[in-house]
Amino acid sequence: MPAERRDASRLLVVHRADGRLEHRTFRDLPGYLGAGDALVVNTTRVFKARLLGHRDSGAPAEVLLLRETGDATWEAMVQPGAKLKPGRRVHIAPGFDAEILEATDRGTRMVRLHLAPADDSTDGPAPRAALHAAIANYGHLPLPPYIRRGDGPADAERYQTVFARQEGSVAAPTAGLHFTPELLAALAAQGVQRAEVLLHVGAGTFKPVDVEDPAAHVMHAEWYDVPEATARLLDATRAAGRRVVAVGTTSLRTLESVYAPGVPDAAAGTDARAGRYRAGSGETAIFIRPPQRPRSIDALVTNFHLPRSTLLMLVAAVAGYDLMRHAYDVAVRERYRFYSYGDAMLLL
Repeated sequence: MPAERRDASRLLVVHRADGRLEHRTFRDLPGYLGAGDALVVNTTRVFKARLLGHRDSGAPAEVLLLRETGDATWEAMVQPGAKLKPGRRVHIAPGFDAEILEATDRGTRMVRLHLAPADDSTDGPAPRAALHAAIANYGHLPLPPYIRRGDGPADAERYQTVFARQEGSVAAPTAGLHFTPELLAALAAQGVQRAEVLLHVGAGTFKPVDVEDPAAHVMHAEWYDVPEATARLLDATRAAGRRVVAVGTTSLRTLESVYAPGVPDAAAGTDARAGRYRAGSGETAIFIRPPQRPRSIDALVTNFHLPRSTLLMLVAAVAGYDLMRHAYDVAVRERYRFYSYGDAMLLL
């Protein structure tokens, strides 16, 4: 379960320059940021993507909606996959079904949602607004698989960030869960700027790296959007010598997807042209891992991640493998809480 207050979570501060660690609470974050720094948050909102139902036989089945593709069709993950072949249906509620259309090369399914009209006319794809209302009415928040319980009333509020707006994620950008309106106000009062990006988190965030060579791991694509105002704010932040601080791996992946690094000048030993952030939207399947070093950020707020996850590899790319291993060893010894409703790290 989450901490009683969002900002009461513990915060392990990791100083990359000298390897020093500090044990603080999340509400101490303003003490590590200064006027002119830019805090980048992901404004995505988790939707009730988990549809629980039954097959024609009465046996239970599940459809996890990933992304809408149009005409009442979605890419989804289904269980049990071996039983849900094309043409079969999952009955979610009276008059509300998911029909399996085809398998994809990613191991997912294309499904079509059917909603019987109120006047009992011919069954078929329903208007988008009616389908989304049915999803909101009958769906469940897709808590991470390591939380071994169904979603409850408290999750409807706590498994969303306070700055969540645009629905589309099947998992929360969990580093953002620690922020409160009061903490955001305190940061703004000391001159910390807030920049917004959007990345709809897909189920691939929970997919472990189960191949020997991480380069062979296949990432799921996720939709992102970087507004022009955000790109220009971050350009100005860097130009002023201040820091870009990403809140969570989702914000970092978004920024790294749109960042154009400067052109090296070997004679001067510096960049002839500073890197720039490009506004725009699209899909990204970026996989950041050692020995890569992200260049779009100067600091990162993140949670503690699962072993063999792409998220842990990303954090190791930011801080270095040895320092991350040491920080995680200390976190385990000091009984920090891990994963989505756990504690946080600040990598400076």
